[in-house]
This record gives sequence, C-alpha cells and structure tokens, in this order.
Amino acid sequence: MAYTALGRRKRMSEINVVPYIDVMLVLLVIFMVTAPLFHQGVEVELPSAPAKPLDKTDENQEPLIISVDRVGQIFVNKSDTPSEPIADEQFRNQIREILSNDASPVYVRGDNGVDYGRVVTVMVMLQSAGAENVGLITEPAAEEIDTP
Repeated sequence: MAYTALGRRKRMSEINVVPYIDVMLVLLVIFMVTAPLFHQGVEVELPSAPAKPLDKTDENQEPLIISVDRVGQIFVNKSDTPSEPIADEQFRNQIREILSNDASPVYVRGDNGVDYGRVVTVMVMLQSAGAENVGLITEPAAEEIDTP
C-alpha cells in the first residue's frame, strides 16, 4: 500500500481479477462435464456404407432428423419430446407443421435391424407431408467396397 506524505492511504484503482478467474475456471469445468450429457437422441445402430459425407449448406439451420429404431418406432429430433416415439398419424401432422415453418434438410436414421419396408413407409410419409428431398444417414464404412 502506498502512503502519502500525510500518512493516509491512497485509493486503489485496480480491479482484482483473481476471483473472476476462479469462477470462470469452475464454470468451465462444470460445462465440460455436463456437455456430453446434453446429447439427445435415440440409440440406433446405423448401417455402414461407403458414401462421402454431404457438404454443409447452412451452419445455422438444424436438419430435421427422423430416427427409426430396431422395432420400427419413429422419433423426431425437432419435436417437443425427441426421446419419445410418435404414432404414425401424429408423425404426419407434426411433420407437416415442422416443414411448413422451416425448410431445413430432412434425414432418416434407420436402425440396421429395422425392416426395410418400415423405413420406406416413413420416407413416403415424409414426402406426402411436403419433404422434397429425403436423405439417409449411415455410418462411414470401415473400408472401401469396390462396386462393379
């Protein structure tokens, strides 16, 4: 502390940032621990395919992802309850509403063990609700497969 000639204290005009740094580090650790817990979705074992990843067109636009699990239940990532299955009629209505409000890309995540006909049925429901292009999500293949 600095004293003047008369012996009084001089006011300190600096900000002590050490407590702020401590709080910031604690928050950083909390966010690092909780971030993986925010991953929402349905466990689906995706089939693998030797396809190239799609280019991202718009970073701000979240795609509409429809998941079909092993038993054929449908899940929508943009619904109010993305981790709960939706009945077919409710799915049609909800997709019409979502697609009327935004034109985000539409993708289907079908489990490797689900009946192929169920995935096609979901894709037909999407197209009848107004989805122009529907993509399929797969896992990258472990090794390239040569096709004739």
